[in-house]
Amino acid sequence: MRTRALATRIISQFVRDKRTLALLFLAPLLVLTLMHFVFNGQQVKPDIGTVGIPAPMTDRIDPDGAHVTSYANREEAEQALRDGKLDAVFSLEGGKPSILLEGSDPSMNKAVMLVLQKSIQADMLTIQPAVSYLHGNEDLSSFDSFGPVLIGFFSFFFVFLLAGVAFLRERTTGTLERLLATPIRRSEVVAGYLLGFGLFTLLQASLIAWFSIDVLGLYMDGSIWLVLLMNLLLTLTALTLGTLLSSFAGSEFQIIQFIPLVIVPQVFFSGLFNLEAMDPWLQKLSYIMPLYYGADAMRGIMLRGEGFDDIETDVYVLLGFSVAFALLNVVALRKQRAI
Repeated sequence: MRTRALATRIISQFVRDKRTLALLFLAPLLVLTLMHFVFNGQQVKPDIGTVGIPAPMTDRIDPDGAHVTSYANREEAEQALRDGKLDAVFSLEGGKPSILLEGSDPSMNKAVMLVLQKSIQADMLTIQPAVSYLHGNEDLSSFDSFGPVLIGFFSFFFVFLLAGVAFLRERTTGTLERLLATPIRRSEVVAGYLLGFGLFTLLQASLIAWFSIDVLGLYMDGSIWLVLLMNLLLTLTALTLGTLLSSFAGSEFQIIQFIPLVIVPQVFFSGLFNLEAMDPWLQKLSYIMPLYYGADAMRGIMLRGEGFDDIETDVYVLLGFSVAFALLNVVALRKQRAI
């Protein structure tokens, strides 16, 4: 009898909590659907530029394995490689095959070499191609390629989670309510919390970047200061987003409920999975994902040695996200006190 009464109470709690029911039944379906579109999208083919390659050799490159574009001169092809339009440049230097790889993605490097191997071996059985790299080197590992994305992801995830829970605790313990009973403005409350939490996000961003590069030995070709800047902007975005969403949560468990809806989708658009493999309409969702911009800049800095001019769009977009979430935080505080 007592067991049945306890079970009935738990069932009643679940029925009354619509958000928990949605998390239990709808969130897994959403994530699985997203995974379906991500992994059953288009085939990713490397883009190869050719310079001075005889037509018979070019024709042997499998059209199902690569997109091939012919260039009039090597300078034009290398510029396309630097602009990210190509994955490799295939040319003949002194009658010998030469392959210049973009180099920042080891899996794409292997795909290029696999496609070109058949074409080269058919005409030059005893000649090994000269392989060089625009970025990275032959020892670049998959972890080096994914590492910048993981740095941004872990910074974003833990700051989002801790900021949401901490700000929720301020509300549930009555601290925020007592604070709002004073003449302080909502904007000052938000700014104060952001500054307070921001100190620790700065320390966390610095620690993660230092540990990944100096201790784990991640490949690093750019400025450590730009890495710290992007990591700080990512954590600032996570901080403002976490505090904003905590305004709509009544417990720590409800903060956790936001993870499959807010964090998990961003993983698929962060660069851990090739966006080109997704359907074009799905790729456009990346434009509303803060982690996409942070990971794009981090990979550019660490793998391709990009400077501020190359990543400034990502910087301004993340700043825009942070400002927008902070302003929404001010609006959300109206639930606590009308000014």
